Amino acid sequence: MTHRPRMRRTEVPAYMMEKHGIPLAVATLNKLASIGGGPVMQYAGRIPLYRPEDLDTWANEYLSKPVHSTAERHAS
Repeated sequence: MTHRPRMRRTEVPAYMMEKHGIPLAVATLNKLASIGGGPVMQYAGRIPLYRPEDLDTWANEYLSKPVHSTAERHAS
């Protein structure tokens, strides 16, 4: 796992899987960067960069609360 202060978009899927167990494709990150709803990013020129702490925050917001059944998932 990377310990750099920022990651390029192509590095994010491996981080998300290793740290949070969330499968995430680069294509999904591309789409979320366009339409919104993805993790916060910063730009270095034209290159989007992601801080691990921002990815961690997004992962916690992305995941649902623990549930015992599929019915519970839609109850709240």
